[in-house]
Amino acid sequence: MTPSGATPPRWRQQGAALLLAMLTVTLVATLAAAAAWQQWRSIEIEMAERQRSQASWILTGALDWSRLILREDARGNRNSGNADHLAEPWAMPLEESRLSTFLAADRNNNADDVMEAFLSGRIMDLQGRLNFRNLLAAAGSGKAPTLSPSDMAAFRRLYASLNLPVEELEAAVQLLLASMRQAEEDAKPSPSPLMPQRFEQLSWLGISPESLRVLTPHVTLLPANTRVNLNTASAEVLAATLEGVETGLARQLVAQREATPFTSLDDVRRYLPESLQEAVNSERHDVRSQYFEIHGRLRLGDTVIEEKSVVVRSGLQVSVRWRQRSSRLDRPPGRISGQARQ
Repeated sequence: MTPSGATPPRWRQQGAALLLAMLTVTLVATLAAAAAWQQWRSIEIEMAERQRSQASWILTGALDWSRLILREDARGNRNSGNADHLAEPWAMPLEESRLSTFLAADRNNNADDVMEAFLSGRIMDLQGRLNFRNLLAAAGSGKAPTLSPSDMAAFRRLYASLNLPVEELEAAVQLLLASMRQAEEDAKPSPSPLMPQRFEQLSWLGISPESLRVLTPHVTLLPANTRVNLNTASAEVLAATLEGVETGLARQLVAQREATPFTSLDDVRRYLPESLQEAVNSERHDVRSQYFEIHGRLRLGDTVIEEKSVVVRSGLQVSVRWRQRSSRLDRPPGRISGQARQ
């Protein structure tokens, strides 16, 4: 007999067993969820590594393909003496294309088993822009670098045509000279910024991001002094590098070379008034190029991987100076996660 109002022992035992069963189920569910999460994480890491490896191989192949195009173009130029211009195969951009369409042409490949990948890219002539390094005049051994007056004048004209502050340019040039002198003298600590190696690093010299954005189609930074290719330069660059040539006349030169590319500097002089023909200088201008920038873009599902490379062509040799790669997610608003954009 149990006292009035007391819980029978059998009920207490049943309650304890039920509580123990619930705790056991909770523990098992927690362990199972942790194991599932670990498995999912391992699969995601393996897939990401596989995707990264595939992207690296595809972009490397695209870079080698671009180098081959530039090499064959150099072979043709050497045989025929033609100049580099925007009507050549290397200047034709590759629009976004599904890689599986190329593999489907090979009977040994099954395109259905290939991850959906889309490749696009283009080759750009860097010598169609003003080279910021040209502002440093070539100095003899043991001599400090000096400013190139002709190139500084060209940059001033470009800044004026683009409505950018010339004061910013002059301050950047002074910092550039200080950086160059410090690099040649010794390695002691100095308030001068490091010597920029790429165009984006010109911000170290105080050039604002907005100015860099506006200058991107017209200015570059190369490892050596170069000449401007008048076949690929924009109208703004032509007006800046050809003293006395106004923007209207520069646009006429662009229209003329689209119809008939310049094969020599004499062709350029032929379309200029006699008073301006001396503006074309063989020391600062050319119709051939050595430095090119290769852009590659690969889309794998939601991931977009972009690569930018700078190559230099010397004869039939096309070597890579540097490569830069970045990736991001491409998920438009309202899109179902995991659904590939077509």
